[in-house]
Amino acid sequence: MNVTSASLPPRYLRTPEAARFLSLSHRTLEKHRCYGTGPRYSKVGGRVVYSVADLQAWVDRGMKASTSDPGHDTVFPAKRHAALAPALGGRR
Repeated sequence: MNVTSASLPPRYLRTPEAARFLSLSHRTLEKHRCYGTGPRYSKVGGRVVYSVADLQAWVDRGMKASTSDPGHDTVFPAKRHAALAPALGGRR
């Protein structure tokens, strides 16, 4: 029986696996989650999981062709960011 990748269910990664996928530390990925600057995630039974597609989409948001290319979107660092303050309810 020939199984194609299209017939397989989406792959979900826990925080340590997702961090390795992104070449980040798991603490950095946790900080991104807390500050709202990271990739989309789901909670399943109290566990945080990331789809590979969402991780790739987050990385693609920061894609640039050169150092002078402003790109289409910004991937913020894992810290509180003024541009996100309204989204976070103005918390500091």
